[in-house]
Amino acid sequence: MDFIFIAILGGLWGSFANVCIYRLPKNKGVVSGRSYCPKCKKQIVWYDNVPLISYLILNGKCRNCKKKIPIQYTLVEFLSIFSFFNIYYFYGLTLTSLLLMILSLSFIIIYFIDLKHFIIPNSITFPLMVLGFIKSFDPNLNSMFPNYINSLIGGLFGYGIIWSIIFFYKQIRKKEGMGLGDAKLFAVIGFWFGWISIPFIIFLASIFALISVIPDLLKNSKKLSSQIPFGPYIILGTIFYLVFQNKFINFFF
Repeated sequence: MDFIFIAILGGLWGSFANVCIYRLPKNKGVVSGRSYCPKCKKQIVWYDNVPLISYLILNGKCRNCKKKIPIQYTLVEFLSIFSFFNIYYFYGLTLTSLLLMILSLSFIIIYFIDLKHFIIPNSITFPLMVLGFIKSFDPNLNSMFPNYINSLIGGLFGYGIIWSIIFFYKQIRKKEGMGLGDAKLFAVIGFWFGWISIPFIIFLASIFALISVIPDLLKNSKKLSSQIPFGPYIILGTIFYLVFQNKFINFFF
């Protein structure tokens, strides 16, 4: 029963994540007004807004205008359920689980917004920085979380190193490289997981980004200087780091 409840909870918050992904880039309030179809503007009734299930029943189309519903909505809900389920499985009903669920949902929102719009909203990163630092004062949390000194150093280091890369790149190339949204996201990671996580995640994110663009480089459809959203790769690098955190640290230290 616990896992069913967690799955339902993950689906509901995944539905909320979809609202954020759609509305935040448009500077619309995420709690103002009910969801509606972007094409016919008809409000979506509650029974057509049940995570995953409604998509299958409606065959992936709006009930009113029959416009195809983007698969992204279902993917976001599935990822939310999947992440909540795994967090609960490994950490149970604990404060650590609650914190990781908040972070995972925020990461899902950032991932899809940056992927499409090349922005990382301050309305997500700033609260995460604050929460990441505040939680570091609790000595009873899981050992993956640093103490408040390590957290503070991590947040400053995460932002500072990316800001430095942006600054020097602009001085040398006379154009923007990465965005400050990436620096703020690294600050979030530093506050949450300490300074030691930053070098590993920068390396992993860079590798994932390079692998993703190699096919386009080979086809000459992109250049190394082409703009790509780096936020999704930072998030993938963070997940990879957390899964293999102990192995990384033991290998290098």
